[in-house]
Amino acid sequence: MGQLDFIFSRRTPWRLCRHLAFWVSWYLFQVYLYSFTPSPILTKLSFWQRIVVNLGESFWYMLPALFLAYSLNYLVIPKLIITAKYLKAILAVLGLLFLTGGLSALLSLTIVEYFRRQYLIGHPGLLPGVIPTPFSIQLFMAWISGLRGSITIGGLAASIKLMKYFYEKQQEKTVAELQLLKAQLHPHFLFNTLNNIYSHAQDTAPMAAEMLLGLSELLRYMLYSCNAPLVPLKQELQMMQEYIDLEKQRYGNDLEVILQIPAIDPYLQIAPLLILPFIENCFKHGASHMLEKPWINIQLHMAGQTMHLKLINGKAAIAKAESGGIGIANVRRRLDLLYPARSDLQIIAEDEMYIVNLTLELHEPARL
Repeated sequence: MGQLDFIFSRRTPWRLCRHLAFWVSWYLFQVYLYSFTPSPILTKLSFWQRIVVNLGESFWYMLPALFLAYSLNYLVIPKLIITAKYLKAILAVLGLLFLTGGLSALLSLTIVEYFRRQYLIGHPGLLPGVIPTPFSIQLFMAWISGLRGSITIGGLAASIKLMKYFYEKQQEKTVAELQLLKAQLHPHFLFNTLNNIYSHAQDTAPMAAEMLLGLSELLRYMLYSCNAPLVPLKQELQMMQEYIDLEKQRYGNDLEVILQIPAIDPYLQIAPLLILPFIENCFKHGASHMLEKPWINIQLHMAGQTMHLKLINGKAAIAKAESGGIGIANVRRRLDLLYPARSDLQIIAEDEMYIVNLTLELHEPARL
């Protein structure tokens, strides 16, 4: 297993090894550091005596750091920061800091203080020199001192967590893009072949010629436009219309398509091929299985930069309930990667119809 595999592996043994290595390293660093920079009460101890004291103290001070680090990594970051709930995240962090400081002060004034004095009792001449300090000042200093160390290690652990998250998301995005490219038809000779067939079909089969022309436009869109991270929403909807027109040629007058699309802001952009798989699904799992008149209802509404897409298609009564094939699964994954906390997808399979509701907050680049 390579270094990256060890760092990013989700297998439990490797995760435990990573966490153990991290905390043991931090523990030993704390022991070593505070043995060189001891508190005033420990200055008269030898270096090795301070090591002994700090072995115990550092262990107890690690508990607040553990509490803060794991609360940040497994509650605040995944539940609030990644989901863009920033105000709640700030409040949660402030609350955690208060609790961490309180826990540090509690441990410092009870267990650590008891441990330290028990050790010093065995070293005459050290304990009598301790100057009494008011409890309120002791509490404040213990709160600040313990919180300082916990923030350092908690912040480091949270930074590592966030860096891992963004690295993994970038890798997943790259994999998704590669899968998208693999799903496309790349051979450039295909366009020449289609053009040749189109030329011959214009005279002998005009309808087939029109279908070839529409197919050629779809393929060109998949091959070239989809390499961009964003495309105009109008272009994505135009390709949707091209696909519907192709299917209409196949079904003839038997197919009823109700299409409601308002005027679209030309500046709005969307990740390519997010809508088309749902349209394909309407035909694949709906219209193609219906013995009687198949129907599809497509409604698109805009509220500022938020797009609401609703697709309803009839299905045969005996059709098995499906939530889409691999195409829909890929779209779900792309939505999670590209539109986290900015999209909502619901697919409902009823007895006689499928319903898809997609809400998406779109991109709007700066207007020229």
